Amino acid sequence: MERAQPLTNRRLLLKGAALAAVPYGLLPGPQADAQVQAPDQPTAEWQRASPANFTAARRPVEHRVDLVIVHVTQTDWSGTLTVFQNPRKKVSAHYVVRSADGHVAQCVRESDIAWHAGNWDYNTRSIGIEHEGWVDRPAYFTDALYERSAALTAAICARHGIPRDRRHIIGHHEVPGTDHTDPGPHWDWARYIGLVKAA
Repeated sequence: MERAQPLTNRRLLLKGAALAAVPYGLLPGPQADAQVQAPDQPTAEWQRASPANFTAARRPVEHRVDLVIVHVTQTDWSGTLTVFQNPRKKVSAHYVVRSADGHVAQCVRESDIAWHAGNWDYNTRSIGIEHEGWVDRPAYFTDALYERSAALTAAICARHGIPRDRRHIIGHHEVPGTDHTDPGPHWDWARYIGLVKAA
C-alpha cells in the first residue's frame, strides 16, 4: 500500500513531462463556442446572450428581415446583459444601447432570431434594439443614446434593405398582441427617424 502512492506520483510526473514535450501547435485549440465572435455591427461590443434565449437561424435565407423594433429595458445596462445571459429568462434582443455614452453591445447575431417582440412572426422578421432606461424617465434618452442608436439602426437598414421610415422602424408597443408600452411617450420618434435618415 505504501508503494502504490509513489508509483502513482511517478506516473503523473512522466505524463506531465510527455505533455510538456508536445509542440503547442499539436495541442487542441479552444472550443469553437469559447471563441469571441466579431459583432455584425463593427462599433459594437460582443456580449453573447445565452443560446437558451434565442433561436439559431440563417436569416435572411430562412426569414426575411424587414423591421427594426425599438425597446426600452426597464432596467439598467448591466441588468439587461445579465438577463440575456441567464438561460432561465427566455428573452433577448440583438443589441443593447447604453444611456450615458451610447455604447452598443450585440447579444444575438442578426442572422439569428432574438426573443424580444412577444410575437413569433415579428421575432422572425425583425432586429430588436434595447435602450437602457425606463419609459417614464426621459433623462435616460440622452443625445448619445439617440445618436448611436440611430447610426446602428441606419446600418441595420442598409445591411437588410429595410426602408428608413416609421412603417419599418417601430416601437415594441406596436407589435400585435403585445402588452408592452415601450419605448413610451417620451421617446422622440421625429428626432430618431430624422437621425436614422441622416446617418
